[in-house]
Amino acid sequence: MKTIAEQLNVKDFPFIIKDNNGKQTYYEDSTGFWIKREYDKNGKENYTERSTGYWFKREHDKNGKQTYYEDSTGFWSKREYDKNGKETYSEDSDGLIKDNRSTELTLQEIADKFGIDVKNLRIKD
Repeated sequence: MKTIAEQLNVKDFPFIIKDNNGKQTYYEDSTGFWIKREYDKNGKENYTERSTGYWFKREHDKNGKQTYYEDSTGFWSKREYDKNGKETYSEDSDGLIKDNRSTELTLQEIADKFGIDVKNLRIKD
């Protein structure tokens, strides 16, 4: 399979393609090595693939924090964050787990979890 530069008969390297936001989506050098990149709607890199066969993908939350990572070696990781952006939980395919989630909840947080108005929340002994 021909590379993009070969298909276009490019002779001047490195050959680079950028998206409308100026982010590099393709890079190729004179040896035929290439890298393809994709970005999410917020401009965060969410997929990369190399001519060597290596790839990785990422997911981000609405604040741009990485919540998921996976690559072609089989490694994966996932993360959770609190409302201030501090990492509260992480886990990966190597079995490493870090759990810093709070075990204390406000009455409003409990009501939110059950989908009820806090005024209707009753606690029994």
